[in-house]
Amino acid sequence: MNVLETEWWSLCLPPEWWGEQEEDSILVGDRDGVGCIEISTLLREEGKFSDRELQELAISAQDQEQSLKAVRVADGSGWYLQYLEPDAAVREWYLGYGTVALFVSYSCEPENAGLDDAIVDEILGTLSVDDVTQQSSGGGGGENG
Repeated sequence: MNVLETEWWSLCLPPEWWGEQEEDSILVGDRDGVGCIEISTLLREEGKFSDRELQELAISAQDQEQSLKAVRVADGSGWYLQYLEPDAAVREWYLGYGTVALFVSYSCEPENAGLDDAIVDEILGTLSVDDVTQQSSGGGGGENG
């Protein structure tokens, strides 16, 4: 397993998966090109992200209120939804970890829907998030292998 680390969170990637920093997010994918995970981090200087705030964020992003499901991922909680678009099968998580919120999206072509569900869930299960208010100084970022 490779460890992908940012200043606020880390997760373990199977050897056949890669991770890279984009402008505002982290991309994670398998070398077969079946699908891609995108992770964006939201930070708050004080106060925790509430379940209601995460729910409202999910609803405003996709207008999919009826299909939202409450979830727990690693040590956080939030909301999950999945849906089909004409050109993509999409799974989304809106997760809160104290002062850190993560928006995680997995997408693939519709004909590949479900192929990577188990491994994506396994990868997200390795997520470790640091509450930014408990950090004394900033850290580095990047992939360690």
